[in-house]
Amino acid sequence: MKKFSLSTWILFLLPSIVGVILFMIPLPTSDGFKIPIALFSNILSTAISPYVQWIALTMIWIAAIGSVVFVFVPKKDTFVNQLFKVSLFWTATRVVGAIFAVLIIFQVGPEAVWNENTGGMLLSPDGLVSFLFTIFLFAGLLLPFLLNFGLLEFFGTMMVKVMRPLFKLPGRSAVDALTSWVGDGTIGVLLTARQYEEGYYTKKEAAIIGSTFSVVSITFCIVVLDEVGLSNYFVPFYFTVLLCGLVLAFIMPRIYPLKGKPEEHIDGRPLDLKAEDFPEGYNAFTHGLENALMKADNNRSIKKFFSDGFKNVIDLYIGVAPVVLAFGTTALMLAEFTPIFTILGKPFEPLLMLFGIPEAAEAAQTMVVGFADMFLPTLLSSGIESEVTLFFIAAMSVTQLIYMSEVGGLLLGSKIPVNFKDLVVIFLLRTLIAFPIIAAAAHLLF
Repeated sequence: MKKFSLSTWILFLLPSIVGVILFMIPLPTSDGFKIPIALFSNILSTAISPYVQWIALTMIWIAAIGSVVFVFVPKKDTFVNQLFKVSLFWTATRVVGAIFAVLIIFQVGPEAVWNENTGGMLLSPDGLVSFLFTIFLFAGLLLPFLLNFGLLEFFGTMMVKVMRPLFKLPGRSAVDALTSWVGDGTIGVLLTARQYEEGYYTKKEAAIIGSTFSVVSITFCIVVLDEVGLSNYFVPFYFTVLLCGLVLAFIMPRIYPLKGKPEEHIDGRPLDLKAEDFPEGYNAFTHGLENALMKADNNRSIKKFFSDGFKNVIDLYIGVAPVVLAFGTTALMLAEFTPIFTILGKPFEPLLMLFGIPEAAEAAQTMVVGFADMFLPTLLSSGIESEVTLFFIAAMSVTQLIYMSEVGGLLLGSKIPVNFKDLVVIFLLRTLIAFPIIAAAAHLLF
């Protein structure tokens, strides 16, 4: 193993430890456990709540106007060009997001758009889009602590012999998964998107990680379980969710649509598995440590640290927020004002009866509505009395994962190569595969 200076060791260890604390260590708060990044975001969100809607409105309109203008600008390899030079579809999506933002904030136009259960929920002072503007600020600025100083290289090399055969992923994806589990699924998507854009993941790997490993955090699981009145069953509930997550993570990369994603990087480079082999004389630990120290040694510039963080924040504001608002509002309008999710849930009624889930007719309507938002299934279960059914609905709502108001919207807003059709298929497949596991757990418990 090469020798490195003391300053390089400090540059690897200190920022990496700070990154782990910020993104992965939950702290007790009055609202339950939260990672420091989410805690900072909540504090800032509360402090600027009277203004956050206007900040969101301004940035979303900058995204829309910039994208329209750049339709007529030649493509160049500059940061501003990359921000605004998007396809006509994404330009239109940003424009729709900007229009929705105006209608919601000023409560004009069709009430279906700005209703408190649709766009009003997303863009309220404590809504998802408003929260994203503060979480993006801290996550974007501080992500370099995780990305730039060797932490992912160290754990990635250590975990490659586990992640590659089981989940067809590089070892560094284990950090993405851990960040989602103990922190927040949205931060997991942001971490994945950033590494994909920097060339660490192939298109297939990024799609798998973003749609499979950006799991619902422990905090959200507690909230969902509390909503159905089964807080005393948290341990078996979370074990069921983890079991489903592992089974799905094993199966989903091996079937359509994730199986067919290109095994090439964003710049066209093919996947090179030989790059994951250990050189002669090295083991997983020594090779990972050397990779980490080399990464840290190459990132001594404080200017680059802040430059990378600033670009992260702007990219998230411009690229992701308008998409989340556009798709999230549309999905919530369909859930609130049309019977489409009730109709789509009907085919699940015989399946629920087959697996012995009581009140199958009432539970069926919750099976598909989670595609719009994670909390909708538990909200629709308010009239159901069977504990078996309530447990099943709660566990399923957390396991389905592809919510257009959160993870789904973030995936579409990122450069990760998944489209709307992919997300629909992944959502349905996750639901069907998890069905027997959750049903068995519910019957064992009650």
